[in-house]
Amino acid sequence: MRLTQILLKKSKSKDILVLMESVVSGHKYIQRRERLSEKLELFKYDPYIQQTCLYRERKKVVSIK
Repeated sequence: MRLTQILLKKSKSKDILVLMESVVSGHKYIQRRERLSEKLELFKYDPYIQQTCLYRERKKVVSIK
């Protein structure tokens, strides 16, 4: 192995995309958040029930560079 391959590690990205899901209807959308922050919970308009409801983070989708 070369010395440069040993010394240069792949850096982790600062942001990730996560899947947000409505607690009421199951509507899903993708949101961006920082890697080190806590899991997201927020109130957002749900088009299925046409009201504002709680969305919770379900899973990580992909890292963003």
